[in-house]
Amino acid sequence: MKNLKELTADVCVIAKQVGVFLREERKVFSSDRVERKDSHDYVSYVDKTAEKMLVKELAGLLPNAGFITEENTVAPSGKELNWIIDPLDGTTNYIQDCAPYCISLALRNGEDLLIGVVYEVCRDECYSAWKGGGAYLNEKQIRVTSKTIDEAFIGLDVPYNAGEYKPIIHRLMDALYGRVSSIRINGSAAMGLCYVAAGRYDGWMEAHIKVWDYSAGVLLVREAGGRITDYNGNENILNTHHIIASNKLIHDDLQKALPSPYQSE
Repeated sequence: MKNLKELTADVCVIAKQVGVFLREERKVFSSDRVERKDSHDYVSYVDKTAEKMLVKELAGLLPNAGFITEENTVAPSGKELNWIIDPLDGTTNYIQDCAPYCISLALRNGEDLLIGVVYEVCRDECYSAWKGGGAYLNEKQIRVTSKTIDEAFIGLDVPYNAGEYKPIIHRLMDALYGRVSSIRINGSAAMGLCYVAAGRYDGWMEAHIKVWDYSAGVLLVREAGGRITDYNGNENILNTHHIIASNKLIHDDLQKALPSPYQSE
């Protein structure tokens, strides 16, 4: 097997190739072919086709690895080594022709994240990391910021579970709006994490997200020198549905902004 650095480079090539499909299909995309998975949660033929393309190419890189995918185009294998695939994170953005949207790919062995690659289609940006190797944007190393909470530029994404999350986002906005430099919603969990890794955001939070939304981004933030926990402050996040990502310096401030005590599920 290739080493992690070489394998990451191959994954970047695959992500960019499938990104071309997403970009070209967006030019002829019709909202008539959108399906509703849940309230305000959508999927289209583009998500499913992109996932099949990614599975085929990644299977060629590591024939013994299994898959954990958002659109269930391949059955879970029960293996320890798995590719974790979100073929189109930011589907609603894609449908509306609004940036950002991306492909998110991670390689995980048990609980151990080995590779994370996120390709943002609109800006042609490829974020990549491998365990112990640092984090990169288009092959240039990136690092988190060193800003304090009063200077911080924060991402607060909002999940589809409006009824459950509305009290939490209200509390976060009340605690942070006017205290931090600014707050943004971008519509893609994977990109929110990448923005923390690249120093575009100083912190980011969202709940009711899945392992394919955040696995690649978690590794990117960690390799860029940041901190990742769930809303309760736990460092082991691979089975959670709520994430805080930060430059470390503002992490406690973000967690304290949550309702107390935070009810996790």
